This record gives sequence, structure tokens and C-alpha cells, in this order.
Amino acid sequence: MGKFGFEVLHKDAGTGARRGVLHTPHGDIPTPVFMPVGTGGAVKAMPGDFLKSLDARVILANTYHLYLRPGHERVQKLGGLHGFMSWDKAILTDSGGYQVFSHRGLRDISEDGVQFKSHLDGSKNFFTPEKAIDVQRALGSDIVMVFDDCTPYPAGLVDAEASMELSMRWAQRCKNQWAKEEDGSRGLFGIVQGSVYPDLRKRSAEALLEIGFSGMAIGGLSVGEPKDLMYEIVESTAPLLPWDQPRYLMGVGTPEDLVRNIAMGIDMFDCVLPTRNARNGCLFTSQGRILIKNAIYAEDDGPLDPNCSCRTCQLYSRAYLRHLFLSGEHLSAVYNTLHNLTFYLDMMRKIRQAIDLDFFGNWLELMKKGVD
Repeated sequence: MGKFGFEVLHKDAGTGARRGVLHTPHGDIPTPVFMPVGTGGAVKAMPGDFLKSLDARVILANTYHLYLRPGHERVQKLGGLHGFMSWDKAILTDSGGYQVFSHRGLRDISEDGVQFKSHLDGSKNFFTPEKAIDVQRALGSDIVMVFDDCTPYPAGLVDAEASMELSMRWAQRCKNQWAKEEDGSRGLFGIVQGSVYPDLRKRSAEALLEIGFSGMAIGGLSVGEPKDLMYEIVESTAPLLPWDQPRYLMGVGTPEDLVRNIAMGIDMFDCVLPTRNARNGCLFTSQGRILIKNAIYAEDDGPLDPNCSCRTCQLYSRAYLRHLFLSGEHLSAVYNTLHNLTFYLDMMRKIRQAIDLDFFGNWLELMKKGVD
């Protein structure tokens, strides 16, 4: 296997946006990149060959869910996650920290780790930083995330500081465990925490830099804080991260979120929004969001988005897509998801082109005005 690495190829002249390439054992990933979310080893309503037809180079899978079902040891026996799901592109796995955070009523945090009850059957489980690394290694991830404590919002300064410091101690333990079998082919990312306090974010970034990672993520955002506050924290945190490493903003977000954070120097994103919205009939188009259930589309024989080249837009009318959604047909989720992911991935391609041409600042202004 080749070495894991990252290169910045070009910086936009008018913003902090970067054009780069991430080298992984399962291929190169052009950045900025949006990663479709495949929580349990599948992007909902999207066959793997559909994803490949969209030129998706990396997906995100969920350590917590795969650990509980079908189990990381079983996945490892079946060829790792790549073999198990027949996916030959890159995979990033989150560590499970956010899922433990989101099931707060089922968890108990200590210095050693987190005891939690399975949301599936109520069984008791214990996750340590070391175990989070071992599980992800068994899954065969190309990019592994440290185990962290995702601070809720709102959180007072004292609680946020304690949570951040715990995450940094866990990050060191993750790195120690990782180093036992490290061969340079895969990447381990640190996660900056600190809630909405810039000083805590700065201390967190400094601690992670001292430990040493191959990429850096900003976690603990998009958890209920006002959108403008999220932007402020990213703007103050991104410059603290190494220029020559990928910068990953976890769990974000809307098309506007992606554009604005790319302008601040973020390279990687993931979010369930395009797939979840698709299943709920909310579709992203060059003309704005469409709620396909609305009666206005009942006899609309036009394409969902006349500026989109996906199979959904090329073959099916808004009226038909509305019919599928209201009828509860499974195909509704498939066609809608195909379109929404096409919208996101095409947008990222346009952004990469704009950065290469030093046009991203202008492109950003045009997008704000609604010009494609």
C-alpha cells in the first residue's frame, strides 16, 4: 500500500479556499470533498454502483452502529468493510463519539471511557479510546477518527473545558494505540473540541498538534448552536490547523454551509442532510429547494431540475416523482437520493474548478445571488 498523504495544489486568490488531493490506499480524493454518509455500511437508498457512477471517491461509515450490528469482528472476517459492502473506494469511519453523545440517556462517561446501552437491544457495552481504534482498524478504514467527547450545546465554560480536556487525553491514548500497528498507509485524524469558546478551541488545536495526527477535524459543531456562531468558530479555528493537512468539518451541512466553510479553508464534509431530505421529499435544485409532495407538481411534466444531468432528472417528471413519494414507493427514496447526492457532488466539482481558476470568490457571490 502507498503512503497516506495530502497535498494542497492551489489556494484561491480571493478567499481561504484550497484545492487539494488526499492520497489513500483506495484511491486519490480531490478536495474540497463531500462524503455521503453510509451509517451501517450502506448509503441509504443508494446502490454502490450508483455511487460510483457519481464519482463518489469516499463515504463515511459509523463505528458505533457497525460495532453493534453486525459486529466489527464479523466484518473483519468477511474482508473488512470494503469487501463486506463491495466498495473499492475510500472509507472514513467516525469513532462513535457523536453517537454516544446523541444517546445521552443511555451512557455513562468516565476517564476510562464510556459505558452505554445498545439502542438496539439494551445490552451494556464499554468503549475506550483504545477499543475505538481497534474496532476501526478491524473495519479496515482508510481514515480513522479519534474517540472524543462531543460537548453538547449549550455548555458552560467549566463543563466545556472539562469535556475538551478529556477529549485531548483520549486523543493521546488513541494515538498511542494507533502507533502500535501504524504503517503509514492509513490516516488518523484528531478532533478539535471546545464548544463555542475560541480559547478552548485554540488550546485543543495546540494539544492535538503536539500529539501529531495526519489530519485534523473540527467537531462539536452543528449540535444546536446558532448558524452564525458556528461560522465564527470555524473562522477562528481553521487558521490554527496545519496548512499541509486535510481539514474536516464534521456533520455539516447545507449547500450554503459547505460554500461558506470552504471559503474559510475547510476541505472535507459529511452530513446526512442530502440523503435524509431526499427520503422526506425535500430536493435541492439549481432553482432552490423543492418539496415534491406539494400539489403544484401534480401535473408538472417537467424535470425536477432542468440543469441537472442525473438519471432522475433525465428520465422522470416532477409529477411522477410526486406520485412515487405520496404512494410510499421505495423507488421514491432511490430517485430522490440519486438527485440530491448528484446536486452535492456536482456542486463540489464546480467549487474545485472555481478554486483552480481563482474564481471561487466571484462564484460565491454569484451563488448568493442565485445564479448558477
